[in-house]
Amino acid sequence: MKIIVATIKSWNIENFKRLTGKHDYYLITKKHDLSYEKIRKINPDYIFFPHWSWLITKNIYQNFNCVVFHMTDLPYGRGGSPLQNLIVQGCKRTKISALKVVKSFDAGPIYMKRDLDLDGTCEEILECCSDIIFKDMIPFILENKPRPMPQKGSVVLFERFKPEDGNIENLKRIETIYDHIRMLDGEGYPNAFIKKNKLIFEFTDAKIKNGQIMAKVNIKCEK
Repeated sequence: MKIIVATIKSWNIENFKRLTGKHDYYLITKKHDLSYEKIRKINPDYIFFPHWSWLITKNIYQNFNCVVFHMTDLPYGRGGSPLQNLIVQGCKRTKISALKVVKSFDAGPIYMKRDLDLDGTCEEILECCSDIIFKDMIPFILENKPRPMPQKGSVVLFERFKPEDGNIENLKRIETIYDHIRMLDGEGYPNAFIKKNKLIFEFTDAKIKNGQIMAKVNIKCEK
């Protein structure tokens, strides 16, 4: 089979390099390479999207088996920033849902689900998610070719986090501040921050111990 993986995150790219087996694998990391003309030349059996930031066009998802991975137990948590929304809600575990791409976001039928812990930083969680997708979910789909089943249950929508949502100035509880720092501590994410006297204090690498937070702080001038 011919398999395309479209992703932008470094940990997914590294896991792609480790894919083995009798299939032909192709990697796409740039928006302009996911065009119908280029995809048609490859004519893949599956296109997997473990982390993709751009719209998948109709002529692609209607003509090829497109599988996206979403970090909630769908239909709960459709929408943007699933990791951040889950942590804000106090969730400790979630599901990774592999679903068929359709017109409506995160509404397609489900191929399979796997458990995922929500401990650690944003990047650590996403790296763990990547390992599950590449080492378990993609091989399972390729070997078993499951038929996707319609989503069941009540739809709960998530709103995408905006950079300003990382402001922790008005948070009161140590645990809540810690969660905000760790849930934004990842490649490509705007870090949790505080603004003071035209300075921005950005926080990463947070640890919580004895009711206190220890973290790295990057200080820069506000533009």
